[in-house]
Amino acid sequence: MSENILNKWRDGLARTRKSTFGRIASLLGVTQITEETWEDLEALLIQADLGIETSEAVMEALWEREQAEGMTRTDELKAALREELRRLLSAPPEITLPASPAVILIVGVNGSGKTTSIAKLGKRFQEEGRSVIFGAADTFRAAAVEQLQVWGARLGIPVIAGQPGGDPGAVAYDTIQAAQARGIDIALIDTAGRLHTRFNLMEELKKVYRVSGKAMPGAPHHVWLVMDATTGQNALQQAQAFKKAVNVTGVILAKLDSSARGGMAFAIQRELRLPIYFAGLGEKPDDLQPFDPEAFIDGILVGF
Repeated sequence: MSENILNKWRDGLARTRKSTFGRIASLLGVTQITEETWEDLEALLIQADLGIETSEAVMEALWEREQAEGMTRTDELKAALREELRRLLSAPPEITLPASPAVILIVGVNGSGKTTSIAKLGKRFQEEGRSVIFGAADTFRAAAVEQLQVWGARLGIPVIAGQPGGDPGAVAYDTIQAAQARGIDIALIDTAGRLHTRFNLMEELKKVYRVSGKAMPGAPHHVWLVMDATTGQNALQQAQAFKKAVNVTGVILAKLDSSARGGMAFAIQRELRLPIYFAGLGEKPDDLQPFDPEAFIDGILVGF
């Protein structure tokens, strides 16, 4: 990995590193492990947005290692913690595009960074030599359609849009048909930022999913959930609802650079059992980086 990309990860994770993980580093800066060390460490892991379940799993693994290896010094505990955190993260599988066009549905709540993530994905796919089309199926928010159209004009990517307040399923259908007719490689379809508590809106999302399959058998080929890193553990409950409504296949973790809650990445993988495909490390299009567990661990544990 280039030094430039490593620095992106370190800069993007600065808030997470300086907050709770910095306090963990200070806690493990003393020499001897005491009963208090264990209690404080568990509390800090929960505060670091790993969540109670994931924090308990990490602590259990560390206690077992203490019994087996006879750890007494905090530098040994620090090394073991790093290994256990790394074990929680897996590299995402290679993104396969099983058909042409490959249809990717982007879902998530309002304000999570969906539309911006779509633009960044579009640019990334273009740079890989693939042609892209955007579907503005968030018909409930005129601003979302306009935002996607602005990005489309900037990147030279066609945008299929419907009437404000129109049928989002029809936009998804038209986008896929247009992609097929024009020989385009990838259709990225934006959807309304549904609140997971709003039954009728989640039903609407299911309809967009079903209509995609009618427009092209096998579609959508991927459903990526954009999660806002600044919301921490709250985002996990939302994610469970999206998983239940449509077959979410992966996560884009947006706004990591604006958040001190990057620890939620561990809970996403352990509790949701979903790969994190990309992480948002800044505002610029190339700040959407493929998720790299090693770079992530290095970014939050500099100095460990």
